[in-house]
Amino acid sequence: MTTNVSTPPRTGTPQAGNVAGISQEQWATQFAEQSGPATRLGPFKSVHVFWLAGMSCDGCSIAVLGATAPSVESLLTGKLPGIPIVYLHHTAVQVEAGDAYMDPMRRAWSGDLGAPYVVVYEGSIADESRAQPTGGYWSAVGEELAGDSGETRQVPSAEWLKRLAPGAAAVIAIGTCATWGGVPAAYGNPTAAMSVMDFLGRDYRSALGVPVVNVPGCSPIGDNFTETVAAVLLFLQGVGPLPEFDDLGRPAWLFGETVHRHCVRAGYYEEGTFAKAYGDKECLVEVGCWGPVVNCNITSRGAINHIGGCMNTGGACIGCTMPGFPDKFSPFYKRPPGTLVSGTASRLVGSFVRPLRRITQRGQNREVRWDKTGDMPSGWGASRRPTFVDRLVHAAYDSLRRSGSAAKHI
Repeated sequence: MTTNVSTPPRTGTPQAGNVAGISQEQWATQFAEQSGPATRLGPFKSVHVFWLAGMSCDGCSIAVLGATAPSVESLLTGKLPGIPIVYLHHTAVQVEAGDAYMDPMRRAWSGDLGAPYVVVYEGSIADESRAQPTGGYWSAVGEELAGDSGETRQVPSAEWLKRLAPGAAAVIAIGTCATWGGVPAAYGNPTAAMSVMDFLGRDYRSALGVPVVNVPGCSPIGDNFTETVAAVLLFLQGVGPLPEFDDLGRPAWLFGETVHRHCVRAGYYEEGTFAKAYGDKECLVEVGCWGPVVNCNITSRGAINHIGGCMNTGGACIGCTMPGFPDKFSPFYKRPPGTLVSGTASRLVGSFVRPLRRITQRGQNREVRWDKTGDMPSGWGASRRPTFVDRLVHAAYDSLRRSGSAAKHI
């Protein structure tokens, strides 16, 4: 992906490009000043975030709007202690238009921005050389003069990433398309799309020595992204350490567990009981759920404000946070081959566990008084009276339960 422009274009100060006559930076600064005294603890009062979009559906942007911990509004208005004001340059929320919108990116490229900046990339990166023979492009941001011809050309988003990445304090890939290639990079696609990490290469480091930070998900949990951004900004301020990331650049504290470990249906798997159709309450592994092997915190964190999420609302996990998605998880909603072994083993163990638990449950569902009288004074229905085997089992169970306890009568 080459460019015909070798140096950043020099432009004068552009107009705001909107009827309000104010820039994004001016608006955010004024709002922060009106909201109270600054809580800045580090060297930077502000940081620019350039949000670039490649081959995407904009679902990542929508997901981030639902974040609450912290919220986007808190980042944009400087309300978080120790975190600088974030000047977000995003095509959907930017108040400037035209050259006024492009000017901060051009200043960042030329080194004249006067503040640190972070690049956020949403969507996968297409091979623009495949579109150039026809004079087209896959995804672009802004336009500029093409050499000495006097003609204008659209600048591919990938080209802006290549320009801005070396000087960025950090590059953050949001969503599975940006982190691993995602659906646009699936087998047979015509764009030869790839992830940010693949595009920038193994040796890429930001200006502060940080590799590409990956926040996967299709779409990602909004809180996962804003929390990661806040942690990175605290690091830039010198207030906190560099957050811990795994060997794939994912926030380790967010993607260290599998979906299955915190799934509300995980107990059914342990007992060897599985759903036969969607809508059943049991574990969904045998109707296409990949939760036991997928790294994601959707079941514990929820989709928005700790509510919802695929498995929490009855959906099966199709592995959207994983580098192998979608090719290695398709066809979707078909039983994963691994369950032939793990599911059979779980059923075998469960065939012993379930009866033993029912025996224990029958004993724990009775008052001590009822054990002595042999009856249960319930107007709802007569509980099954304990048999000789039940009494024998419960006596052994109670003996083990009280062993080593100072109060033997409990």
